[in-house]
Amino acid sequence: MKESSKKGIYRNYIKRLLDIILSLIAIICLSIVFLIVAFLVRVKLGSPVLFKQQRPGMNEKIFLMYKFRTMTDARGKDGELLPDDVRLTKFGKFLRSTSLDELPELFNILKGDMSLVGPRPLLVQYLPLYNEHQKRRHEVRPGLSGWAQVNGRNTISWEDKFNLDVRYVENLSFLLDIKIIFFTVKKVFIREGINSETAATVEEFKGNSSKSSER
Repeated sequence: MKESSKKGIYRNYIKRLLDIILSLIAIICLSIVFLIVAFLVRVKLGSPVLFKQQRPGMNEKIFLMYKFRTMTDARGKDGELLPDDVRLTKFGKFLRSTSLDELPELFNILKGDMSLVGPRPLLVQYLPLYNEHQKRRHEVRPGLSGWAQVNGRNTISWEDKFNLDVRYVENLSFLLDIKIIFFTVKKVFIREGINSETAATVEEFKGNSSKSSER
């Protein structure tokens, strides 16, 4: 069987089957962790426990992504939410640094909105800002972790992130997914690349200076 055929079978069939099996096993095995984190979020940050937001998935189809909330709803005198660095508590930073806030995305994977590995699902408002090259990140399901996440995560530029995302799309394979999962576990333990150097979370993507496709 040709290598391209093997990759096609993995991409179209085996990858989804593994997502279902592994996400279900993870949800069952981590059920106690889910309950503990949910309880602590409720006590320390209030309700609702889950943060829900629309994100674009494969073929830019919009889905509702789940995460544990990491910020308070603190507002200023004008009623507007305070900046992220004010609302992001010490406990919220802990959830992000350990990636515990991402655990509810396992249900997105089980549902088929996401995959264990793929480009991270970003904000809906970014869709019109991508150039043709960057749009290719939506040719596969978004992932709990991805090639960009194990190569800098929030410490690299948007351009570098998108180039890594597209490189993953072009080279998607079982061995690459295993490699990304291995490096993801490693980076979670050493808590590397959680935040950017200039923002509490990550800078907003404001588009490209040129709409041309760049690599």
